[in-house]
Amino acid sequence: MKTKTVLFSVLALLILSVIIWGGIAGCVFRPVLTIVEEGESPYRIIVSRDISKEDQRAAAELQRHIKRISGVEILIMTDDSPVREHEILVGRNRHLRELNIKIDFNKLEDDGFTIRTKEKNLVIAGGREKGTLYGVYAFLEDCLGCRKYSASVSIVPKKDVVRIRRINRTDVPFIKHREVHMPDAFDDDYADWHKLDNRNVRTRKWGMWVHTFRTLVPPEKYFKDHPEYFSEVNGQRLPDTQLCLTNPDVLRIVVDGLKEMIKEKPEAKYWSVSQNDTFYPCACVECRAQDEKYGGHSGSILHFVNQVAREFPDKVISTLAYQYSRSAPIDLLPAENVNIMLCTIELNRSRPIPKDSSSASFRKDIEDWGRLTDNIIIWDYVVQFRNLIDPFPNLRVLQPNIRYFVKNNVRMMFQQGSDTLRSEFHELRTYIIAKLLWNPDANVNAIFRDFTDGYYGRAGKYIRQYIRLMHNALKRSRGDLLIYGYPWDGVKTYLTPSLIGRYAGIFDKAEAAVSHEPQILDRVRFARLPLEFAILEISRWNVSKKLSLFKKVDGKWKANPEMRKRLERFVDLANEFGITKLEERGTSPNEYRALMEDFLQNGMRDHLAINKPVQLITEHSEKYPVGGAEALTDGLKGPADYHCNWLGFEGNELKAVIDLEEEQDISRISMDFLQDHNSWVWLPKKVKFFISQDGLIFKPVGEIKNKSDEKKPGAFIENFCCKFLKVKTRYVKVETTSLLQCPKWHKGYEGLSWIFTDEVVID
Repeated sequence: MKTKTVLFSVLALLILSVIIWGGIAGCVFRPVLTIVEEGESPYRIIVSRDISKEDQRAAAELQRHIKRISGVEILIMTDDSPVREHEILVGRNRHLRELNIKIDFNKLEDDGFTIRTKEKNLVIAGGREKGTLYGVYAFLEDCLGCRKYSASVSIVPKKDVVRIRRINRTDVPFIKHREVHMPDAFDDDYADWHKLDNRNVRTRKWGMWVHTFRTLVPPEKYFKDHPEYFSEVNGQRLPDTQLCLTNPDVLRIVVDGLKEMIKEKPEAKYWSVSQNDTFYPCACVECRAQDEKYGGHSGSILHFVNQVAREFPDKVISTLAYQYSRSAPIDLLPAENVNIMLCTIELNRSRPIPKDSSSASFRKDIEDWGRLTDNIIIWDYVVQFRNLIDPFPNLRVLQPNIRYFVKNNVRMMFQQGSDTLRSEFHELRTYIIAKLLWNPDANVNAIFRDFTDGYYGRAGKYIRQYIRLMHNALKRSRGDLLIYGYPWDGVKTYLTPSLIGRYAGIFDKAEAAVSHEPQILDRVRFARLPLEFAILEISRWNVSKKLSLFKKVDGKWKANPEMRKRLERFVDLANEFGITKLEERGTSPNEYRALMEDFLQNGMRDHLAINKPVQLITEHSEKYPVGGAEALTDGLKGPADYHCNWLGFEGNELKAVIDLEEEQDISRISMDFLQDHNSWVWLPKKVKFFISQDGLIFKPVGEIKNKSDEKKPGAFIENFCCKFLKVKTRYVKVETTSLLQCPKWHKGYEGLSWIFTDEVVID
């Protein structure tokens, strides 16, 4: 690591040594400057006559907050005025020189700041961009006790007397780009308070942002006449893939296109030349040769991007190290003006990256890249994207992961959360990450307590108890936590039935503690929604009497009325609190209600084979465990989601025999199968049904072929139903004939395909 790392560590220790959450240590007890007393102030805020827009805003924010705190408005004056004893000097101005206050502004870079006192004067001055504004906000928060917990929740204490202690603090952040892709951070005031670069800042600095091959060389324009510009896959050129990066015409088109784009947006420094968000790297002879030469797919990409970068020496060309291109090349350095965007999409979130055995390959990749360059931006993932309103106990990995990134030369971070969508503890998660991006060595426990006490009031201690209990349970279980997971994934780790009962009791106490404070009560109720969602989702599996969507009434399965009420409460609250999507790509609360109502109507099916023994002749996959063979006769149907109540077979047929335990009159056998080819899941080509009296000799009773095209998009269910004249039988056998590998047209070609079924229904 370079010398700045040492400087950063020293600065981090300095910050830690002076900050306690609630004020800077000594501010109240050893004051040396009295800013306001007895309704007046001897101070003036001094700014440059040629003040920048950001410094002007910094001075105004300082003036506004001191007035809100004390009722006293301090005048803002320019440095044309004579120097006087009581001054608050904001930004670079002439009075600094006259008072012999020396500040090396170059060392403050863009965002750094210094806060210091000299005799009766206070100085807040910062770097080229928003440094002074960040310094003002740090002063307001750490010395005067102000807080901004969310875009809509701020704390400004009321004080008749405003005093501060002697200060000499300088912050220069090691992480130069700090972005948290979460709802509150889209608010400019919140982002500036927490020293973040939000999308508005990025849009100004970045001309293009990730997955740009398609934009630079659109297949709609070029593929018909020049298929050679695009990836060769299994011997043929395909349009919706990547680019052929060894084709000189592709390089020319990209360079020429960038030149035109840069003319339209000359102020942008960063321009992404990066792979599309899909697979299919080019496998032509030339591209394969480059990849072999440089040790992987990143070789042909980086070689190409380096050539582009040479054409734009005053710009930074960014490219992805993502999925198939994540590993660093061998014997190939990124050009000085090439930025590497390294992505953590595959990683487990229950343990810190440095300690998690499943993250070993990523550790090798980031450490390899870190030895090649310090121009790296990490694209990290910090919420559960498939179920945004779902308990996701990843808070304890945030700090060790950020520290690990910094240790490996990462100077820029993009923390991808739920975008503008509300998600589980998004306010708390954003707050913690923002503090850590500025200072990775901050006291995260103090930040956690400060937020929960400030945001949840008297319920704060219960929110902490809930979060700690959940994190402790996950740690003890050694379970995993994935960004595309489901509540059911935690049913044996941090969402067991007994823990769910304890969590509910904690929230009952939290709500009671703030029952007479409507605004805070709503914050607690919103924090509880993920638990309610988990209860509904886990109850799809009939886990226990309390956690079941169904109950037996007069020997028949019926929808559990208590769960229906819980569903209504959940949807009503979700709508009330502005939740528009429950997962990254869709499903509104009202759509969820409709899906759950359909499941309550059809998700439990009484039939002759309920709870009857099943012999699986072929082997099912344990990757999506639903109880094995018993899942075929447990009565539980599956929605259009292979994670819930579906028994899967990977690269294998389904062959099973159901024993009705006695001869029964039957006239109908049916099974549902799922197709979702985006997840390598297809319907079987056909299903055969057989019956037997002795379990040895089976007679065919029907063969049903699938009715859907294997290319049909989306996730959907098709029923394979065989009807025949009533016949007595004891045993029923089912067999599929399926795709065992992904077809040639599919992105997973030659990989194993899946079939999923939920139940063998016999009537």
